[in-house]
Parts: sequence; C-alpha cells; structure tokens
Amino acid sequence: MSVVLIHRETCRLCESNRLQLVVKLKPIPPQENYVDSAQSAREIGTYPVDLYMCTDCGHVQQLDILDSETLWEGYTYFSGKAKGMIDHFNDFCSGVIREYQTPKNSLVIDVGSNDGSLLRPFKLDGYEVLGVDPAKEIAKKATSEGIETIPDIFTLNLAKVIKKKYGSASIVTAFNAYAHVDNLRDMTEGIKHVLSRKGLFFFEVQYLLDVIEKMLIGTIFHEHMSHHSVKPMIRFLEDFDLELIDIKRVPIQHGSLIGTVQHKGGSYEINTSVQEMIELENQTKLDKVETLENFNNKLLGLQKEAKKLVNLFRDTNASVAGYGAARSGQTLISQYGFDGVLEYILDDHPQKIYKYPAGEGIQVLPTEELYKRMPDYTIILAWVHSEKIVKSNQEYLNKGGKFVILSPELKVVESRPDK
Repeated sequence: MSVVLIHRETCRLCESNRLQLVVKLKPIPPQENYVDSAQSAREIGTYPVDLYMCTDCGHVQQLDILDSETLWEGYTYFSGKAKGMIDHFNDFCSGVIREYQTPKNSLVIDVGSNDGSLLRPFKLDGYEVLGVDPAKEIAKKATSEGIETIPDIFTLNLAKVIKKKYGSASIVTAFNAYAHVDNLRDMTEGIKHVLSRKGLFFFEVQYLLDVIEKMLIGTIFHEHMSHHSVKPMIRFLEDFDLELIDIKRVPIQHGSLIGTVQHKGGSYEINTSVQEMIELENQTKLDKVETLENFNNKLLGLQKEAKKLVNLFRDTNASVAGYGAARSGQTLISQYGFDGVLEYILDDHPQKIYKYPAGEGIQVLPTEELYKRMPDYTIILAWVHSEKIVKSNQEYLNKGGKFVILSPELKVVESRPDK
C-alpha cells in the first residue's frame, strides 16, 4: 500500500503559520483499510494524528495529511446505515423546507454525499439533487439507486463544471465533509461559485466543545482533519463574502453543529444563536491553547486508568475482544494503550467480516461470536453506539461478561446499568 503524507505548515482556515502542537497522540494506520491477512494489515504504516491550534484564529486541526486515494478508495462507511442518521437527515430536510421555503424543482447539491441519504428526502419532495463524493464505489452505488453522484472531490474547478451543466444551486450541504478536506478554501470557493445569489449553504461538523467536554477521543483519525468551532468559522467565511446566519447544536455524533450560511448581505438576518455561541466559546475559552492542554492532561489520566485495566487483563489471563470495526477503532486501541490486547473484533458489516483492519492484524468476526466465545472483557470501539451495544447484550453481562466503555470516562460495565 503506497501512502503519501504531507505536513502542511499553515492554518487550514486563515493560512497563518502560527500553529502550536496542543495534543500529542500516538500515530495510527489509515482506517477503512480492510485486507485479507494479518500480515498485510501489520505492513500498513502508521501516521500522525496530532492536534494543532492556530494561535491567530483558534482553529484546531491536524496538519499531517494522507493522500485522497488512501483515505477514500476503500471507504466502507454508509451514512444511511448509521443509527439515527436517516431520521436526522429527514428532520433537517423538512426543517429547511419549512423555514426557508426554497422553491420546488430547484437544485440541491450535497458535498460529500456518501450514499445519498441526505439528498433522498429532498428528491422525494420534488427537488433536483446532485451528490459529490470521492468514495467511488459508494458514489456508484448511490447513482444506481437514483441519486446522481459525481465520484470526485468537490473543488472550485468541479463547481464550475457543475454550474455550467446543472445551473446554480438553491441549497448546498456539506455534512461532515467540512472536516474531511485539507484544501477547505478551494472547496468553499467552489460552494460560493455554485450557490445561487439567494441560496443557502448548510454545513454540519462535530463540535470541538463536545469533543473536549465529553473526551471524544474516538473522533480523532486521519479523515477528521478539522475540529471546528464557531468563532474561527465566522472569520473564515468572511474571507469569501459569506456570512453565518444561524447555528444549531444537535446531538448527532455525540455533539455537532449545523450552520446556515448565505452570501454576505443576503435576504436573512443573522439569528441571535450566532452571538450566543460566540459568548459560549468566550466563556469556555475554546480558542485558547490552555483549553486543549487541559484536554491533553485528561487524556493522560484516561491512559493511566487504561494501563491499570491492561495490567488486570494480563494478571488474570483474561480474554479480551473489541466490539465494532469502527473508523475510530485504531485511534482508541492506540491512544488507550490496548495494543496487543484484543484477540478479535466483533462486527456484522459485510465488507469487514473475516478481514483485518490496518493495524495489529486483528480479525473481524460476526457479532454472534460474542456468545460463542464469551470473552471476559469486550472493549467497545464503536463508541457512538456504546449505550445501544450494552442494552442489546444483557445476556452477555448476565453470563459474566464485562463491557468496557471508553468515553467520557473509562468504565467497566458488569451488569444491567439500572441495577
């Protein structure tokens, strides 16, 4: 596997070179790479995922960037299969139509559209839709299922091609894609170019404040190049004569933001939510280096707790499994010091079963093996679904198994949570 690594020297948002390392992490292999042998999995290298803060604008980001082919060629995440995502997209679509009354038959473009799940409710409601996504197989599948999808990264050049062929878009969305792109300035130029004069751009990103407060270590991997907050985003959008007019906190992914953006001086007044979020970030010092240093110190504390648990595993000769072949899996294994501990990972994803994710060469087995093998401990790697996994496997607990939850604190669940 040939991997190209680039280390950028400037802030992804404001282009300042005043960048400070704030969270030093253990390097991890690229995720979403599933191979046929343990040896092949171990041969895939590891690359940095350290976090830096721009001391000019406050943006938190990764500076070590893997090439697009490595990140997206074998991508196996389907947004439509993620718990709660379809309802989330349906709610978003109906809310936008109700609040902004965008004319039917107008064009909606989704940047980073994955399997087309966000566009589908717009299409069913009478809008023209177009997806853009660099994961070629997923884009192909979306197109075959009725959501036309361009298999490419969204850039200014591509936006010009799209506008010439399809016209301007009344709505452009980028749900999580705004965290997955290195050249965010070029992407934003493209969004501005294709967005009609009265059009609206909506982005959703995981919120840095939630990552910090809930210790969401699992959200840090190579695809997540940016960890967004409101104040740096406002400054960034102003560079393109765009303005943030509304911001909402939503619970998806344990804490995200949905921002609404228009061309500067557009039809809508700026909602009070924007100033309220600015005040919140001032109170929590979200754009200060000390806040990320405190996060780093908490991580060190969690790592000490994890080390005690690993020692217990070894002292008692305990069998240990992982649950969930998630994108965050190797981040959690590496940052908590579980290297060499897991015997196998449980998951039912058809593209992952019996394969080996990049890393230690741990095989993925069907979840039914939980009850056949009855590991003493099962570490939940699919951290977003920890509560559901525990509730769905009470029989495992009743038979003496133990789940290990990793965030916001390290916790061993030995019996029903309500007992």
